[in-house]
Amino acid sequence: MYSGRTGERLDTIYWIDGDYLKDAVNEINHFMRDWRTNEVRSVDLRTVDIMAAAHNLMDIREPYMLLSGYRSPKTNAMLRSRSRGVAKNSLHMRGQAADLRLSSRSVNQMARAAAACRAGGVGQYSGSNFVHMDCGAVRTWGR
Repeated sequence: MYSGRTGERLDTIYWIDGDYLKDAVNEINHFMRDWRTNEVRSVDLRTVDIMAAAHNLMDIREPYMLLSGYRSPKTNAMLRSRSRGVAKNSLHMRGQAADLRLSSRSVNQMARAAAACRAGGVGQYSGSNFVHMDCGAVRTWGR
């Protein structure tokens, strides 16, 4: 995974034999921080698991581009003031969501892979070329 905003890259194994690796989880938390405020929060690893499972289903090597992971309430309010597509109580503010892009797969392909996991929310934002994945209730939206 790499960040579309900071240029950072994250290539790490975060789970082995049923156990999350503490140092890797700390790296993930830092990587998925609110890049606008530099705030770091614990990311819900169920979201990372959904991202990894969807990636595996697509059988690709290209890393995700992370557009948004954790968002502070301040960042979420700012984004909400600019777009109707930003939820007031976004799961991003709980570290439970990620907005992702791939150049080798369409938004539809990414969303189908994530939805096949049947583990959370999947939103298609074709106009902005990204897919939202979260560990909330199973649901889909967008085209």
